[in-house]
Amino acid sequence: MEETSTEPDVLTTERLVLRPPQESDIDAVFAACQDPEIQRWTVVPSPYRREDAEFFVRDLAIEGWRTGANRIWCVFERESGALVGSQGLVLRAHDPGSAEIGWWAVKEFRGRGYTTEAARAVSLFGLRELGLRRLEWQAYVGNEGSRAVAAKAGYRFEGTLRSYAEQRGVFHDAWIASLLPSDLA
Repeated sequence: MEETSTEPDVLTTERLVLRPPQESDIDAVFAACQDPEIQRWTVVPSPYRREDAEFFVRDLAIEGWRTGANRIWCVFERESGALVGSQGLVLRAHDPGSAEIGWWAVKEFRGRGYTTEAARAVSLFGLRELGLRRLEWQAYVGNEGSRAVAAKAGYRFEGTLRSYAEQRGVFHDAWIASLLPSDLA
């Protein structure tokens, strides 16, 4: 992918602030990713070490924004400033105009609608600000929480991809859904 040196964007919603990860977020990201459910349903390393949180903040997020290949946000509750999760868009060099959206939520903040609120903000950013023609969400079959967020955020289910999504050397069946600009009307 061509380097574009993309300036990080801060997104705000009624209850949340989404901003690129910062050095001061490493401890909170490390603590959040100790949750067995995040390790079960995402591609974060397992076991999750402090070095993994440092890599997430210092390398993956910064490099993604610098090149424009992906955008990662830490999601914070506006009122308390607490980390409630992460959202990301991975742009696809092999399929210009499309990106994959993903998220994880801090255990203590699940069930409050924060992940859906953040997913809507990131989706609007991708479709309107980046001019993407298609956003895709994927999750391992069985991840009902992520599926519920995708549905509430307006994603339309397209099916199940068999033996598709790789996680630590194992391929899993994956659900797939999409959101198009025409779905926003």
